[in-house]
Amino acid sequence: MKRALSLIVLLTYCSLPALAEKISFSADSMSGQAGNSNTTTTMNGNASVSTESIEIKADSLKLSGEEYRNISANGNISGKNLETNMEFNCDELNYDRITKKIILKGNVKLVDVENNVTCGAQIIEYDQDKDIAIMQIQISLTQKDNVCSGAYAVYYKDQQLLEISGNAQVKQNDDTFRAQFITLDLESQDITLGGNVKGTVTDTKEKKGSEGSEEESPNQTEEAGEK
Repeated sequence: MKRALSLIVLLTYCSLPALAEKISFSADSMSGQAGNSNTTTTMNGNASVSTESIEIKADSLKLSGEEYRNISANGNISGKNLETNMEFNCDELNYDRITKKIILKGNVKLVDVENNVTCGAQIIEYDQDKDIAIMQIQISLTQKDNVCSGAYAVYYKDQQLLEISGNAQVKQNDDTFRAQFITLDLESQDITLGGNVKGTVTDTKEKKGSEGSEEESPNQTEEAGEK
């Protein structure tokens, strides 16, 4: 019979001082030895774990490695990085408390709450110390009027810069830009394109003068750059 479990493990200073932080976790059931950080502890059912820098909820959670260095999760995962204010959802998760790197897999959604940026991919590796997210497979990123896609992308949170490659595309309202490589400044909205560049731009500015009866005249242009 499953029993509700709510334990607080207080780690002590030892050979890994970077891990001397409090870990709180709870679940419907647990297997392993609570308080013995040299073994693997597995939690199932409404599992949650929180440290000073991250909160994770999932169907199943596992703590392993020396001083519970590694946290892995499966099923209906949601969480938040408390230091960088990044929220996430995914199917699988692995977090290294030493390197502060988290790998999210399967229908990943990563949200930069402060900058209103939403990233989607099948795999995202987020480096908490550098504030950089590397995205792979079925990439999408939305911000303001930007809808970005590609095969590989790097999001620099501090710099508010996005680099996309592999069938890279950025849509800004009615304008579309395509290239092998695209860099987008999310603050200034400046865009740089490289390799097989193509674009479609719609001009809806009012025409003045002798053709004053025409309020707006859509004009589309397409350009191709050097490969």
